[in-house]
Amino acid sequence: MGTRAGAWQPLPDELPPEVRHHVEQLRRLKDRTGLSLVALGTRTAYSKSSWQRYLNGLQLPPREAVLALCRVAGADGVRVVAGWELAGRVWARTSAEARASTEACAAEASAPAPARRPAPNWRLVACFAFAVIALLLGGLLWVVAQVAAERGGSGGEPSLAPGASVSEPFGARRAPGTATE
Repeated sequence: MGTRAGAWQPLPDELPPEVRHHVEQLRRLKDRTGLSLVALGTRTAYSKSSWQRYLNGLQLPPREAVLALCRVAGADGVRVVAGWELAGRVWARTSAEARASTEACAAEASAPAPARRPAPNWRLVACFAFAVIALLLGGLLWVVAQVAAERGGSGGEPSLAPGASVSEPFGARRAPGTATE
């Protein structure tokens, strides 16, 4: 950050040519004053750190800062301000594009992940499975009891006569000692 020409840090590569030209013009004006950044800050009411940002192409200076530098350097402010206006338009366009790109990246990064289903509570699943099995068994026992009651009749007699085959209809009795076909 010296006051001699050629002692400046290189400007960022992504700096548009119009902005680069304006910053180089400001650097030449600053060098022409022979002032340090601290002294320039005192004479222009802009701090040393502000001038560092302006003269390194990190931030576009306000119009008043450019006019103040021209006054201290004894330069034509109209010509320099015309370059500042051109650089400002380009800077605004590239800054808007950079912000849009940054915002798009930030939006992608901060987009909520797809909702994940919470892990099932295994105790609850086991209780539910037990309840379903109990209901099924209860229903099965009820059906068996209904069928048994229907087959058994009202007298409580066995559903099959002794010696009857399973294929005989219910209630078909044979007299004892009769032959089967």
